[in-house]
Amino acid sequence: MNTSTTFSMLRALPAEHRERLMSCAREVSFPQGTRLFEEGARADRFWIIRTGTVILDMRVPGRRAAVIETIGHNELVGWSWLFTPHAWHLGAEATSPVRAYEFDATEVRAMCQEDHALGHAVTQWVGDILAHRLRSARNRLLDLYAPYGSGSTL
Repeated sequence: MNTSTTFSMLRALPAEHRERLMSCAREVSFPQGTRLFEEGARADRFWIIRTGTVILDMRVPGRRAAVIETIGHNELVGWSWLFTPHAWHLGAEATSPVRAYEFDATEVRAMCQEDHALGHAVTQWVGDILAHRLRSARNRLLDLYAPYGSGSTL
């Protein structure tokens, strides 16, 4: 599945909601190797990647962090900001120089509270991404740690 096509904000949100959301975006950039966030830290913002790539990773006790997914052009980085307790469930690191739109989570949540249609659209968009990322995490962890031949039933 090409997630940048499927889950792109440009395709997922109606124009009026996309424009409203973009009105509070600010352009940022990160050099390669920058940690955008750490698992368990406060989730107070999110990003839409313009250029570059970011990996999502998960701590695995006694091992290196497991890379769950690579995120690229037009994709959302960060969903934990939308759901209480607003703490990151994964970590994220720029694997190349990244240019992105950054959004303040508190501001976007307030916009969603004021405009229920916007809130529904954003929640549906982020929920679809979350479901995809959970499937990816499961499959990746099975690839890394399951006994050979156990396969996936998905």
